[in-house]
Amino acid sequence: MHIQWYPGHMAKARRMLRENLKLIDVVVELVDARAPLSTGNPDFDALFQGKGRVMLLNKADLADEAVTGRWVAAFQERGMAALSFVSTGGDKRAVAALIERAAAEKVERLRKKGINKTVRVMVVGIPNVGKSTFINRIAGASRVRVADWPGVTRGKQWVKITPLLELMDTPGLLWPKLDNAVYAKRLAFLGSIKDTILDVERLACALLEELRAVCPEALEKRYGGVNEDAPGGVLLERLCKSRGFLLPGGEWDTQRGARIVLDEFRAGKIARVTLDDPGEMQGRKTYEKDDGV
Repeated sequence: MHIQWYPGHMAKARRMLRENLKLIDVVVELVDARAPLSTGNPDFDALFQGKGRVMLLNKADLADEAVTGRWVAAFQERGMAALSFVSTGGDKRAVAALIERAAAEKVERLRKKGINKTVRVMVVGIPNVGKSTFINRIAGASRVRVADWPGVTRGKQWVKITPLLELMDTPGLLWPKLDNAVYAKRLAFLGSIKDTILDVERLACALLEELRAVCPEALEKRYGGVNEDAPGGVLLERLCKSRGFLLPGGEWDTQRGARIVLDEFRAGKIARVTLDDPGEMQGRKTYEKDDGV
């Protein structure tokens, strides 16, 4: 699955991030714990160089807990503060502690000059990774708009958490070329790319094949008849048979079946699954110097 998608508002969001960096003390990046590499923007390392960084592996309740622990350790080995998190009920104090630690040097330097520094935090990530839900969780109220599809936040939004802590919500930002088929496919599985620009039946077939390799028992328990070495199209038809998705004329309603498997995977109803492995981190290509934006 080859996807090249970089609409105009993505380029605008990228410029907005760059223009506001001078206002920022700490960057909090959210990735999806089910695919921390695929959902991490490879441009961010260069873009936020010199800033305090906090990595939050969000939606950890949907991922394999043991693999999430390995991912947290992998980010920490790269010098980043990291924490698994659930936006709907995560430990706000643990996140605040990481932010304070990342900003401590600058805050202390200004304190010695008699200045009480307001820590300004930029919250970043790709579309649909849960940034707005995270900010609402930290703020304790619905301060920013939230939806289950990518592309809702189109401009920066400042949210005051305490007198000395402010968060900036930013639009979801993909990188210019989704030319790695594996990452593109996993982004699509998770809903970070709008389904309206994809063939959902092909996507569901690919997802069934991947889940059969990762969690065959859970897949079989959920649908029945799909834990076999067969092409994704055959697996999708068997899923339709197990659910009774039949069209007039006797054909399987594969469109409905595709929608069901995608929705149930994204909701964590099939299994707690992590698609990315920490060993994949080496050699990730970035586009910071050659994207022309």
